[in-house]
Amino acid sequence: MRKLVYLVASTLDGFIAAPTREDPTGSVFQFEGDHAEPLLREYPEMVPTHLRSVLGVEDVPHRHFDTVVEGRVSYQMGVDLGVPDAYTHLRHYVFSRTMTEAPGPAVQVVNTDPAEKIRELKKEDGKDIWLVGGGALAGALRDEVDELHLKLYPVVIGSGAPLFDAGFSVDSYRMADSRTFESGVALLRYVRA
Repeated sequence: MRKLVYLVASTLDGFIAAPTREDPTGSVFQFEGDHAEPLLREYPEMVPTHLRSVLGVEDVPHRHFDTVVEGRVSYQMGVDLGVPDAYTHLRHYVFSRTMTEAPGPAVQVVNTDPAEKIRELKKEDGKDIWLVGGGALAGALRDEVDELHLKLYPVVIGSGAPLFDAGFSVDSYRMADSRTFESGVALLRYVRA
């Protein structure tokens, strides 16, 4: 069965974006450093379609994912930058209670229960499902997350979009793998215990 994998960058204090909810790439999370190339090799499918040739991964086969899911706020970050479908190389779902259709013609908008849709996707054949974020969708899908792949950056921002925007409960994961880089970034892979 396919897994839902929450692959996301996080600060040391558990935030995935600044309070403004703007794209944190380059401001909070630096792409430069000795972590960049290994992350591209491990997760080539995370590179937005319009940057794949620039970063040399346009012909690299998908290693982990064939489907990407994200919340409306995360999706809107790309739309605001003029990219209505950042992941044309993947099946792309956006979860929103207010949006009825997306500007990206291949993007599928889901207005129903996120957990129900994820359980449906998990039953299909294929590679795993990548949960991009944001924190609200991750909170709604918390019980469905099978693995957590954290790109942990050595920064603290004090407030912002939390990794999981949900009520209090304790979910246990076990460390499956870790790798640290001179840049201070750590790639941590956890699986549900």
